[in-house]
Amino acid sequence: MMPMSLTEIAQAVDGRLMPTTVPTDEPVAISAFTDSRQIVPGSVFVAIAGERVDGHDFVPKVGAQGAVAALVDHEIAGAQVPQIVVENTVKALGALAKHNIERRRALESPFTVIGITGSVGKTTTKDLLKSLLSKMGDTVAPVGSFNNEIGLPLTSLKVNAGTRFLVAEMGANHVGEIANLTSLVPPDIAVVLKVGVAHLGEFGSAERIAQAKSEIVRGLVPGGLTILNANDEHVAAMSAIAPADVLWFGLPQKEDAQLDTTALDVRCDDLDHPSFVLEDKTGRHANVTLGICGQHNVMNALAAATVAMTLGMPIDAVASGLSDVTSISPHRMAVSTVTKPETSFTLIDDSFNANPDSMKAGLDGLSRWHAGAEQQPFRIAVLGAMLELGPDEHRLHEDVGRYAVEGGADALVTVGSTSDEALDALAEAMAQGGKAVAADPTMVQWAHDAEQADRMVTRLATDHEGTVVLLKGSHASGLSALAERWTQN
Repeated sequence: MMPMSLTEIAQAVDGRLMPTTVPTDEPVAISAFTDSRQIVPGSVFVAIAGERVDGHDFVPKVGAQGAVAALVDHEIAGAQVPQIVVENTVKALGALAKHNIERRRALESPFTVIGITGSVGKTTTKDLLKSLLSKMGDTVAPVGSFNNEIGLPLTSLKVNAGTRFLVAEMGANHVGEIANLTSLVPPDIAVVLKVGVAHLGEFGSAERIAQAKSEIVRGLVPGGLTILNANDEHVAAMSAIAPADVLWFGLPQKEDAQLDTTALDVRCDDLDHPSFVLEDKTGRHANVTLGICGQHNVMNALAAATVAMTLGMPIDAVASGLSDVTSISPHRMAVSTVTKPETSFTLIDDSFNANPDSMKAGLDGLSRWHAGAEQQPFRIAVLGAMLELGPDEHRLHEDVGRYAVEGGADALVTVGSTSDEALDALAEAMAQGGKAVAADPTMVQWAHDAEQADRMVTRLATDHEGTVVLLKGSHASGLSALAERWTQN
């Protein structure tokens, strides 16, 4: 965060600095947090009232931790910390982030904001791009998928005078949300990855999803650069609203396609690590072997490569940098060995979240796992229900269950919920889809929670040596917690 006085912060957020609490020697703020446990000397604590916890309850103690001020929507009596009172602390957080970025842009040294959106791949692309850009200058990027009206401002408040690049992940559940984010942090470069069916239930149609994602292009700074996936028709159509230059990444599909960055000779090894020849628009080549799993990550790598090369990184350095990334944000195709008293198995943990596109990508990875080995692994797909898919949700779940079995999963365990009947019914639909095409329907099982799924997987792995398990589902299915339990044993 750019150093700011409390008076400057109050002006930036249109707040009222409580006169009785301001020290004579006004302190300087150098960081901002919404989690009181992260407060360090020089921090501003932003008190947000959440569904379960109200940050205002922690205002009385943050002064002792070193906070120089608290942003609040009502004064907390007796708190030994200066308070800036605003109407809405979430909006004030955004206003403070906007001011911080404007302060950084006002300096003479170069500073570039890269905004990334898409139905899938945002966080992986962000992780790859951060790794690349960090070799060129100080780079700020969100932890995990901090991409909403709270996460993006918190990330933007990490920008200071020495920051060269800000990688801003921008997500949306509704039309207008990305427009709000770009109003706070307008990108110099906008990257659009894919328009899928994630959140279809919220948006109503793929066209509405495309409309929401296109807001990142409309929100560019004047003359900003647009980078689009040429293989997605909804994304490609956004070139019509680009304010200036457009660059294209994708796999070659048409003879006359003008791709600025592409991948040739794409293949995967038995551990599902993709390799390809990276080619730029001048015909220069470099060999890439990704250190992360999943053929779908080739597109994410192309997006990151396009940005890095545009910003001056040579193609050989980009190829080397992509190969060096062996770990990304948690629960995204992370491979480990799980050892239990009864058995052990290989875990492919892709449990961060799920939609039909990412489910199929994960299942493709499972089918490729040691596909060339003489002794084939026993493949178990553990799939949780997917959310926000609209009126077709049951059919979409049946389709994924069918895809899992037809794609080579030896066993399918679908995971619902004991507390949510709708979630449980979706898991049942997925199991029905799998049973309909299974040679042995007993190898398709419906679990009502992660605990039951754990027992099912343990029994299957005990009976089958060389088991590999794919874990994939929405956050509500609890599979990421199951992955953590397994990997901590």
